[in-house]
Amino acid sequence: MKKYFLIIAVVASAITLRAQKIDLNQKKVDAILAKMTLEEKVGQMTQITLGVVGTQIDGEINPDALKNAIIKHKVGSILNVTNHALTVDQWHNLLTKIADEAKNTRLKIPILYGLDGIHGQTYTLESTLFPQNIGMAATRNLDLAKAVTKVAAKELRASGVRWNFATVLDCGRQPLWSRFPETYGEDVFIGKTMGASVIKAYEEDGLNKTTAVASCMKHFLGYSASRNGKDRTPIYLPEIEMREYYLPQFREAVKAGASSVMINSSIINGMPVHASKYLLTDILRKELGFNGVAVSDWEDIKRVYAWHHVASTPREAVAMCVNAGVDMSMVPGDFTFYDLLIEAVQRKEVSMARIDDAVKRILMLKMKLGLFDNPYPEENAKANFGKAEYQTLALDAAHEAMTLLKNQDNVLPLSKSKKYLVVGPGAQSISALNGCWSYTWQGKEEQWYPKDSKTILQTIKEKVGEKNVLTTTAKGFESPENFDVDALTKSARNADVIILCLGENAYAESPGNIADLALDENQQVLAKAAIATGKPIILVLTEGRPRFITNIEPKINGILMAYWSGKKTAEAIADVLFGDYNPNGKLPFSYPRSSGEIVLYDRKPAEDIREVFNDDVHTGYNPLFAFGTGLSYTTFTYSNLKLSTKNLTGDNNLQVSVVVSNTGKIDGKQTVELYSRDMYASISPDMKRLRAFQKIDLKAGESKTVSFTLNKNDLAFVNTSLKTVTEAGAFKVMIGDLSDEFQYK
Repeated sequence: MKKYFLIIAVVASAITLRAQKIDLNQKKVDAILAKMTLEEKVGQMTQITLGVVGTQIDGEINPDALKNAIIKHKVGSILNVTNHALTVDQWHNLLTKIADEAKNTRLKIPILYGLDGIHGQTYTLESTLFPQNIGMAATRNLDLAKAVTKVAAKELRASGVRWNFATVLDCGRQPLWSRFPETYGEDVFIGKTMGASVIKAYEEDGLNKTTAVASCMKHFLGYSASRNGKDRTPIYLPEIEMREYYLPQFREAVKAGASSVMINSSIINGMPVHASKYLLTDILRKELGFNGVAVSDWEDIKRVYAWHHVASTPREAVAMCVNAGVDMSMVPGDFTFYDLLIEAVQRKEVSMARIDDAVKRILMLKMKLGLFDNPYPEENAKANFGKAEYQTLALDAAHEAMTLLKNQDNVLPLSKSKKYLVVGPGAQSISALNGCWSYTWQGKEEQWYPKDSKTILQTIKEKVGEKNVLTTTAKGFESPENFDVDALTKSARNADVIILCLGENAYAESPGNIADLALDENQQVLAKAAIATGKPIILVLTEGRPRFITNIEPKINGILMAYWSGKKTAEAIADVLFGDYNPNGKLPFSYPRSSGEIVLYDRKPAEDIREVFNDDVHTGYNPLFAFGTGLSYTTFTYSNLKLSTKNLTGDNNLQVSVVVSNTGKIDGKQTVELYSRDMYASISPDMKRLRAFQKIDLKAGESKTVSFTLNKNDLAFVNTSLKTVTEAGAFKVMIGDLSDEFQYK
């Protein structure tokens, strides 16, 4: 009992100290704010890109330009890099010069530097790159997601950067969207649980510590719901759908303690999100209770006038967005925001109260990050960069992302004693293994990748020996040699199996826009030539979104979805192909069969019906590979599904358990997924929804009981009044091939 009270006392003391520190920080912020001029306040709300103050060569600073930005325009934040990733020492040198200049300002307010470390510290050379979010979602492993995030935070902080524009919480329900690989896939539950875990991992050590950075929720709200799949294009989104599929991830991230949010670049129902007071104030601030910094995306306040035409002048656009709730403008290439906002305040178009509100949040974030105590890169943080164990973790993450989609007649794993022909544009491409935000924005410039980065061809040679590997490929995804059909046909005569490496090269944002999901013609022709040889084919897909393979899939013996899984993608691919790792990834999206049948797993009942004149119906959910698909080299069976009650009432819990057995001959990992279905509701219910998952290890022949706890909140949906409710009635629970029903009262 004494021990129990001691724990309570320690926890209470920690909470009290934290509250006292927040209160002290608030007093410091209030004192600084009271001394600030309008120009100094607006400067804090202004964020420019590094190119405004630096050259394009190795992040060198132009002293006069830096002085103009910080002294004359009082700029409070800088972001990004000018060209490519820098070394840790280059970052320290650059950020030290910026901090030095800030010391010359009247109030000596430090600069807050931010950038996009999307799957590791994107912009530091030799940093550790992990799977993109879509690959992390395939792992279904929250602990692993937290672990890779902790490394990203350490390597960001080691570089001197304390604010990371991650993680992306947009729900990937439009597979054409060029930012699909940055999402956690089409499911709300994975998005909100993994997203919240990552947000917490970035920040939970304390923002003043060298193992944490401020996180940023992206992109509030509905950015991924583009009508045509193109980046930054119009969205038409009923609020009931917005609240059901796109808002929950942000709600959980706010609860997890996110320090900042970046705004959706697009328009929803004709209104630019940057100018929507309803979304940015009523929902984000009041409903979700978010108290952090709201930053615009790249140049988006300008575009309220220039693109969207809802403001008649650039100044009106600035006033609209600031009044809606934007605290900081990523201008980013000039000082127009600064000039126009000062003018808007002087004309009484923006109140000083609103300016003070924004600046308080910005100063508080700087205070929490310890910038007022030490605005310089922390030398002791360098020790957290590039540790050997990070490479092991990168391999673990890539391993768990690998998703085996097809294994006809158990063609996999492959024998190490046969001869293999490795073909396709992905065979010798490093960029196609990592994707966007990889040492450069687009991720395509392979000269900046670590020298020890391996290709698929290299790792296959390491497995079976050079004499057993043939190839018709060359370095670089777009190299013409990669598509040489004649060379493939001739080389195949001397091979037992063809390993066909297809997919996508790296891309980010708008440059990744495509007209359809079909693979480019060169890849299709190559695949058909491989099929024509009559040799067994293993298809390895390195891609950020599902590209159509329906026309070639029937003749393919094995298919491995590798995503863009970071530094160790090639090693993970070879380990899976040759049986040194048992795959356990699960698809985080429905892999579509055709462009006319992009139906998501959590569809409405009517989407399953195709009415014809003789009253026959067939399923409308007919993807090439369903959400949650993921094969193993062992077999798992489910039995003894149990519900603790058949009548769930009020706020009580329902315990659901199932026995999972490894009935194969090798050890394996399995993600146990629990789905529910509301049988009847006041609006048409979804056919099924993922409500919980648990990843377990099972040795060959071993069985485990896996348990889940559900309550009414896990069964809730958004009704026509836009309220999240759980209605009385029948529900079905589904795990594996088992199901049972209960009543909620």
